[in-house]
Amino acid sequence: MSIPNEALQKLLQEIEARAISSQQQIGVTKAQITAKQKNIRLLELTSKEIGSLSKDTKVYEGVGKMFVGVPMDTVDKRLASEKTELKTDIESLEKKLNYLEMTHKNSRENLEQILKSGGRA
Repeated sequence: MSIPNEALQKLLQEIEARAISSQQQIGVTKAQITAKQKNIRLLELTSKEIGSLSKDTKVYEGVGKMFVGVPMDTVDKRLASEKTELKTDIESLEKKLNYLEMTHKNSRENLEQILKSGGRA
């Protein structure tokens, strides 16, 4: 028994739309991972620079349009917590990326399988 042409065409369009959507989301997710990795490198560099300063050095943080003196320990803790948060975000984005890549692969395989079978069920 074969699938009617209209149903086959609709099925192919749905699978192709899913594949395209997955491919677009893969690009966005990869860009997000790259941006978060860049932020981690910046935090590590900042932490390294602050670590090389003496403990009595005055440290300031930007608050709006002004700078406020902050204890160095507070800055270190903030940098460490931001780094941990970014690493957690990257792990979840990598899981999402893995899922999207699998979805894209499955969509392509389904599409090829339907085209090879010639629309037979």
